[in-house]
Amino acid sequence: MATMHCVPLREATPEIAACLTRWENDPYLVPLSRPNRSQEDLERAQIVTPDSLAQRLVYQRMYLIYHDEQLVGEMNYQVDPAHLFSKIPGTAWLGISIGEAAARGKGIGRQALRYLEGEIRAAGLARIELGVFAFNAPALALYQRLGYQEIGRIPGFTYWQGQMWQDIRMEKALS
Repeated sequence: MATMHCVPLREATPEIAACLTRWENDPYLVPLSRPNRSQEDLERAQIVTPDSLAQRLVYQRMYLIYHDEQLVGEMNYQVDPAHLFSKIPGTAWLGISIGEAAARGKGIGRQALRYLEGEIRAAGLARIELGVFAFNAPALALYQRLGYQEIGRIPGFTYWQGQMWQDIRMEKALS
């Protein structure tokens, strides 16, 4: 049986930076993982270096997602970032990406998010907030199944397929 496990990222290595660079430039993932203002933004290459990754580790807790011992994704959270929709202290903003296409649609994201929720709870945080682009129906459905509720929408947030789309902001209270 396939197994999934998560490992905290503590060291910014060239190998991990190269993997993140590949995922951050994957044409399937680019419109899903970062806001873009134009077609040019969608096509702009993102380079992750060990130094830039180390800088991210200062303000983000990052976790690597493994499936059958293969690195397939990453997830992260920040505490009380400026871009929260609801400025409630003690809030974790989370992000997740299943970078390897073969690992998508297998329930790995759901398992990984449950793991991350446990890490956030253990850190003493009581609330999670996230954003999902309106065209990303699979992610929206996953978040809803996991108990996240919509708290607002930001119009004209990201560009994809010739138009601007909303960012749907969601939250979940941890007990």
